[in-house]
Amino acid sequence: MDARTHDTNRADAIVVGAGLAGLVAASELLDAGRRVIIVEQEPEASFGGQAWWSFGGLFLVDSPEQRRLGVRDSLDLARQDWFGSAGFDRDEDAWPRRWAEAYLEFAAGEKRHWLRGKGVKFFPVVGWAERGGDRATSHGNSVPRFHITWGTGPGVLEPFVRRVREGVAEGRARLAFRHRVDRLEVEGGTVVGVSGATLAPDSAARGEPSNRNVTDDFEFRADAVLVASGGIGGNHDLVREQWPIRLGTPPDHLLSGVPAHVDGRMLGIARDAGGRLINGDRMWHYVEGIKNHSPVWASHGIRILPGPSSLWLDARGHRLPTPLFPGFDTLATLEHLVATGHDHSWFVLNQRILEKEFALSGSEQNPDLTGRDLKLLASSRLGKGAPGPVEAFKERGADFLVANTLPELLAKMRQRSPDLLDVDRVRHEVEARDRELENPFGKDAQLAAIRQARRYRGDRLIRVAPLGPLTDPKAGPLIAVQLHILTRKSLGGLETDLRGRVLGDAGEPVPGLYAAGEASGFGGGGMHGYRSLEGTFLGGCLFSGRTAGRAIAAALS
Repeated sequence: MDARTHDTNRADAIVVGAGLAGLVAASELLDAGRRVIIVEQEPEASFGGQAWWSFGGLFLVDSPEQRRLGVRDSLDLARQDWFGSAGFDRDEDAWPRRWAEAYLEFAAGEKRHWLRGKGVKFFPVVGWAERGGDRATSHGNSVPRFHITWGTGPGVLEPFVRRVREGVAEGRARLAFRHRVDRLEVEGGTVVGVSGATLAPDSAARGEPSNRNVTDDFEFRADAVLVASGGIGGNHDLVREQWPIRLGTPPDHLLSGVPAHVDGRMLGIARDAGGRLINGDRMWHYVEGIKNHSPVWASHGIRILPGPSSLWLDARGHRLPTPLFPGFDTLATLEHLVATGHDHSWFVLNQRILEKEFALSGSEQNPDLTGRDLKLLASSRLGKGAPGPVEAFKERGADFLVANTLPELLAKMRQRSPDLLDVDRVRHEVEARDRELENPFGKDAQLAAIRQARRYRGDRLIRVAPLGPLTDPKAGPLIAVQLHILTRKSLGGLETDLRGRVLGDAGEPVPGLYAAGEASGFGGGGMHGYRSLEGTFLGGCLFSGRTAGRAIAAALS
């Protein structure tokens, strides 16, 4: 018997980070008969990382769910959309391009079958995220590809959490919570382990801040170390430091879509061990953020997943240009809003649109899907009224204003923004939009896009409201929502080859060092390029974690 089986500080591989990518890699290593130590600075309550909080959307190509809804998809069409969105334009994009190709083949090939084999199932209606709305070769999904996991984020995590816990029971996996990695141990140019501080126990619930009181130090050794520690979204100082010049001056006010411990520390530690960081200025932040009425972490924001019907206005009340409609082009909308010099915008809608089109991102905001509750699903998605969590934000959310008439709504908006918002302009935009509905045709591009969306069966069924005047009393009350910029994902990271090996400045692998998930820009150091098609973050964790886990197992054998 190998002596390492008796040494709890020695394993075949060390995984830094107990999120989805790390758990997938650990599962692959366990399936290959290897011993794994998973190192995580947060308490066990946060096991599963950011995937637990997610809506569980996964990007699939030419799936049975798509075909049942009349959607014709293909690898060629998905590739056209991906590369039209990514906009790869740098020498550093060589490996990200290869990862993008590999991921597209995975999404169009074995991804669904592999997940179904692990018990993962999907909601039958496929969502249409990032619709684009410009040209066939530019950004956006030409067809719906956003497959919602039955069970949301926890449902995606479930088989991998189960496998790792089985590994613990078998004595081949160790979960080292409250262990903060401060250094990668390097000997003769090879990464041979990790060292850092053992932190005091903490009863913090999932996502809540935990203490940083050091009680001891530690060192773990292994033949391979995988960095799967996530991105930088909780570190607003680092977000602003890496904010791209092309997006203008970073906003003074940001909401956080992730807890503060998503701070990017391990990226710098991996760089100090010889890894190369690329594309740090590529990031993915949402423009439909609202303040959580029951925050778990500081500046906790929730993203509205909007249908296309809300009227979108900037901070002064001017309508956003075509094609910056809700749910069409996140990055272009962010760039436009930042260029206005203000860090917020507005949705204007009515109750009918709220009920049909407003969804909230996150497992905790979708108890019907997360709890796999068919009765609650039927009442919340197909019954009268908005889903309970949406109504709760309308009633309790600081960003929601509700009124029975347009003058009353404008008065409330003026009170919220007395020195900036031109309410006469808002009135003009609302009335002009409603006037366009006097005919079943017209020049308003957003109304044309709504008509087009309702031709898709899934949108017509549960996602896009029938066209009607915003000011129709039967569709009321009227609602205004103040929207904020919400930090979320890093699209750059550690440069990796197609085996997940971290590359150094000379382009050669750093021996013993691997990366997966957001820490690797979801593969290669940035497989999304500048833009995401959505459903690709969890999918990127699955694919890069599986790739790295299998590569490490093969290298060890």
